[in-house]
Amino acid sequence: MKSAISFPPSRFHYGWVILAVGTLVVFGSLGLARFGYTVVLPAMQEGLEMDNTQAGVLATANLVGYLALSVIGGALAARYGPRAVIAAGLAVSGVGMLLTGLANGFLAAAAWRALTGIGSGASNVPVMGLLVAWFAPRRRGLASGIAVAGSSLGLIFVGPLVPRILSAHGESGWRICWFIFGGVTLLLAVGSFLFLRNRPSEIGLKPLGADAGDTAAIPRAKALQWGKVYRSPVVWHVGLVYVAFGFSYIIYMTFFTKCLIVEGGYTQEAAGNLFMTMGWFSLLCGLIWGTISDVIGRKRALIIVYLIHAIAFSLFALRPEPLGFTLSAILFGLSAWSIPAIMAATCGDMLGPRLAPAALGFITLFFGIGQAAGPMVAGAIADAADSLLTPLLLAGGVALLGALGASLLREAPGSSG
Repeated sequence: MKSAISFPPSRFHYGWVILAVGTLVVFGSLGLARFGYTVVLPAMQEGLEMDNTQAGVLATANLVGYLALSVIGGALAARYGPRAVIAAGLAVSGVGMLLTGLANGFLAAAAWRALTGIGSGASNVPVMGLLVAWFAPRRRGLASGIAVAGSSLGLIFVGPLVPRILSAHGESGWRICWFIFGGVTLLLAVGSFLFLRNRPSEIGLKPLGADAGDTAAIPRAKALQWGKVYRSPVVWHVGLVYVAFGFSYIIYMTFFTKCLIVEGGYTQEAAGNLFMTMGWFSLLCGLIWGTISDVIGRKRALIIVYLIHAIAFSLFALRPEPLGFTLSAILFGLSAWSIPAIMAATCGDMLGPRLAPAALGFITLFFGIGQAAGPMVAGAIADAADSLLTPLLLAGGVALLGALGASLLREAPGSSG
């Protein structure tokens, strides 16, 4: 259904509304649904009497759910429009978080974390693809970079909030945290349905940043050429590079707070404050690196970011002291969400705005496999080594492999550099 809202091309562009709402979608689908688990984990693990392996499996359940819907969500958004898919995904994720707060055992918690992941995959992947339709190629890195800051808002929000709730409500505190996260996400589901639009043409606009004479910025093919996505060697290569990010960063994020408390002697409040600090440093990372990738090219930007991640993860393991933990958090924060932003822009460069959501969904399959395997492998290693630091070295090595894989990429046609 077309909206009556319209803005003169020379004045306010509705693309900025799309970007603002999209950032909030990322805040709910990742900042709360996924990264909220990092800060809640120690109390939740104690409350449900889980070991590190079970804690890792719980994170993996969430990420398997995300993986299950990532490809389907992108394809559905490409065919039917992302607006309804995003709103429904957020609603499912919000319900999953509410039910997580009611879990009375490991299996129930795993089931509801998986449901939360399903909703996250159905909302986060399409919203990143939606930005491709609303922003011209020279603005895509910028737009994707701003949107991924929603994850940073999540870190800033939950870092100081969770310790206060845990302190005030004791054993039931972790449950209340999930109730709050779920309630906020349900509100965001309503807001996304009200304000998102599938494409600029629905309200008589062109993509933000499109040239004045560009009348075909968003091609509307009668039949989507899916083979361009699923049979493209370049898309497969990008997907394989994306595996390294999924596997390495999720180990770091899942056990960040727990490691600070167990290995570093931090209090829950001090760990939450460092988590928040990382969030503040990461607030502009997607914007900065997305813009850099517009200038130097996606390939060069990916290599640099992967190398920064390798240093950050290794430093956390090799210098388990306040200075090492802080430098690691800052380094990761400065580059945290840049890879998803660059990948979203790369999909638009490779295949154009019409197929970009499907392409992003497809490479997210690879990312999701790495992401699903990471916490489970890390938890088992931590229990076997009796240390949460050992898996961080593995994360650093995998990030280094990501840099190597990125160095072998061909630049996408729409990328600078």
